[in-house]
Amino acid sequence: MDRLTHPARDDCEDHGMTDLAENLRAVRARIDAAARAAGRDPSAVALLAVSKSWPAADVRALAALGQRDFGENRAQELVDKAAQLAEPADVALRWHFIGQLQRNKAAAVARLGAVVHSVDRASLARVLDRVGQERDRPVEVFVQVDLGGPEGDLASRGGLSVDDVPALADLVASSAGLLLRGLMAVAPRGVSPLPAFERLAALADRVRVDHPEAVGLSAGMSGDLEAAVSAGATIVRVGTALFGDRPLASGKTTRVTSATEVPDTTAGS
Repeated sequence: MDRLTHPARDDCEDHGMTDLAENLRAVRARIDAAARAAGRDPSAVALLAVSKSWPAADVRALAALGQRDFGENRAQELVDKAAQLAEPADVALRWHFIGQLQRNKAAAVARLGAVVHSVDRASLARVLDRVGQERDRPVEVFVQVDLGGPEGDLASRGGLSVDDVPALADLVASSAGLLLRGLMAVAPRGVSPLPAFERLAALADRVRVDHPEAVGLSAGMSGDLEAAVSAGATIVRVGTALFGDRPLASGKTTRVTSATEVPDTTAGS
């Protein structure tokens, strides 16, 4: 049996998920409804399935249901899963890196052809640029924006300050080994996500004045995708609503609320 056509229900039952196919239908229905409510074409919003911490078997199961884009937030986990799912395959999966990326691991991620959603500094951009030029194929990247939020140890969601985004976007756009796809952000904790996503969309409009190719907006997760789509997101990063509660090292599991997911909210779930 082909590895990418492994029965979805067997994988779901093995990992305690009720019905992966129904979860996928439900998430896509939420995206479609949110897009229509905002007067947008639902086909303009792509679903990125966040498979971090879930085994390759679950990626195979979701791929068998038609999902093609998958996101990881740890470089080694991405490399390992990509290797497990490379052959044999009826379809090519498209990998995305959504976590904080260390420079010493950036090359490995880029050589897989992954789209990097979390470029937040010039030094990282330069490493990715070198790999893109070596491969003679630009690395697709999003510049990550810090949307602020409550102060404290859990406040930071990663990314550049709004004022610093245009300069990094300029650097990415001028790099032969990079392709600027757009901006990415995570909503602040503990507040309504819509105002933050609207600020992100306004910043994206400003960036497109100089870089019209940067049409992408990667925003929204399981608990706040409707707000993100309303503000103009073109990619939503969904994990828990697809795969179920994620087991953590502490033995606890993640939970989705109406505004966000806690406690594991690094860049997509």
